[in-house]
Amino acid sequence: MLRLPSSMRKSEVRRIVDDTLDEMGLRECADRHVGTWHLRGISGGEKKRLSIALEILTRPRLLFLDEPTTGLDSAAAFSVVQTLRQLAVDGGRTIVSSVHQPSSEVFALFDDLCLLSSGESVYFGDAKLATQFFAETGFPCPSRRNPSDHFLRCVNSDFDDVAATMKGSMKLRAEAELDPLLNYSTSEIRERLVEKYRISDYAMMVRNTIHEITKIEGVMEEVIRGSEASWFKQLRTLTSRSFTNMSRDLNYYWLRIIIYIVMAVCLGTIYYDVGTSYTAIQARASCGGFVSGFMTFMSIGGFPSFIEEMKVFTLERQNGHYGVAAYIISNFLSSMPFLLTVSWASASITYWMVKFRPGFSYFAFFALNLYGGVSVIESLMMIISALVPNFLMGLILGAGVIGIMMLTSGFFRLLPELPKIFWRYPVSYIVYGSWGLKGGYKNDLIGLEFEPMMPGQPKLKGEYIITEMMGLSLDHSKWLDLAMIFVLLFAYRLTFFIVLKVKEAAAPYIRVAYTRFTVKRLERRASFRKTLAMTSLSKRHNQPHPMAIQEGLNSPMPY
Repeated sequence: MLRLPSSMRKSEVRRIVDDTLDEMGLRECADRHVGTWHLRGISGGEKKRLSIALEILTRPRLLFLDEPTTGLDSAAAFSVVQTLRQLAVDGGRTIVSSVHQPSSEVFALFDDLCLLSSGESVYFGDAKLATQFFAETGFPCPSRRNPSDHFLRCVNSDFDDVAATMKGSMKLRAEAELDPLLNYSTSEIRERLVEKYRISDYAMMVRNTIHEITKIEGVMEEVIRGSEASWFKQLRTLTSRSFTNMSRDLNYYWLRIIIYIVMAVCLGTIYYDVGTSYTAIQARASCGGFVSGFMTFMSIGGFPSFIEEMKVFTLERQNGHYGVAAYIISNFLSSMPFLLTVSWASASITYWMVKFRPGFSYFAFFALNLYGGVSVIESLMMIISALVPNFLMGLILGAGVIGIMMLTSGFFRLLPELPKIFWRYPVSYIVYGSWGLKGGYKNDLIGLEFEPMMPGQPKLKGEYIITEMMGLSLDHSKWLDLAMIFVLLFAYRLTFFIVLKVKEAAAPYIRVAYTRFTVKRLERRASFRKTLAMTSLSKRHNQPHPMAIQEGLNSPMPY
């Protein structure tokens, strides 16, 4: 629905979706889950057809597909390509697809074939005439060989590595002499094919066709600029979809809700009715520190789901389905009910079992403080999922960052005692833990009185404990501390937005730099330089393989 205009009526959208399901043969699995890394769903072939169905909702006249049969068995691959052929024939579409090593049944479904090698056209024309062209060039395809395999052996330089391996083995030298793989190098075969095609009638037919097309007047150019849906429709659709996925995936939030409840019960029984004795001061501080630090730390458990969600976002964003801002806001809105459930359920158990300061307003502050901390950690892990799309590395990085946040929150070492350079200013001010802990202490201790350390001494007021024993200032209220947590939440989400935008802009440059680095690293390897040298030298022409003679082929092509 993100690809269709907002002005379109819902009934019309429903009809287009139903027609697309019928076209792609997905009607039988329309009510089934797609599936995740741990939840079984539709088959691999059905997932491929579903990906194509998402792209043809807008009825494009031209469709580019990158290896739609990768990872599928022969039956599923044939089903996908057969469906694509029906789309092209019945819908009047032009479908351009890259396919690696198709079966003979799949290859027979192609109308036209384009073979490229090192950026040069080896053949472009009618797929059924390709074998005839190779035969005319001197490289006929044996009758019992898949034509696509034959073409790839002609233009794929990886087979030179096989030849090098056979030549370097003394044990296989005798067999290698009989293998026609050594007759020509791939570079020689490619040069002959490219030169032959350049002057052939096949190339002439293509040039004539292009020339005729350019003469047609009144051709309308259709440009699809990303999503046709309005921003609010994107937000509404993404929020609904994300909420549905979160509800269905037990590991996304439901398991965490159970763990939080169990942890809250454990915390409540350990600190049950903590009281107002002198030792209760440390107990209350420890319980508050655990809630502010370790209970929010458990939000790291959602990182595997974040990784899967980022994969979907990356794919759909590349296709222009929606904007970054709509995605981030929808993710926040859809997760809010679950995070509120986590916070209020665990807070209800812990707060009343420990018997913190009585009063609903104090309980509400405790629950909101926990919700803010959990939301900040979720935002942090979303940033990490965008930077480190690897499950293990992301968990390690997230745990390390959250560990630093807990160390500078003021529990393990008082805030006034932190080194002022870097750790106190600015780190303690940009982590949620220090604000959450200060607000929690004020919410629980102000107004209470505790037994003194020695009998007969005056009772200790909560304000005295906060200022003198914990080194905190009372120059602002607890609500400002809570507000700062939500300011950090907004700042982390804004950082997430910036990271995604910068990542999009820098992705092409990163790929180019990585490719150049990889090539330079390979060039330093002796084996790689040896392979390059072998492909540039002419090889001795061996006698045709006996099997080639039996098939009636007098070709030096390696079979």
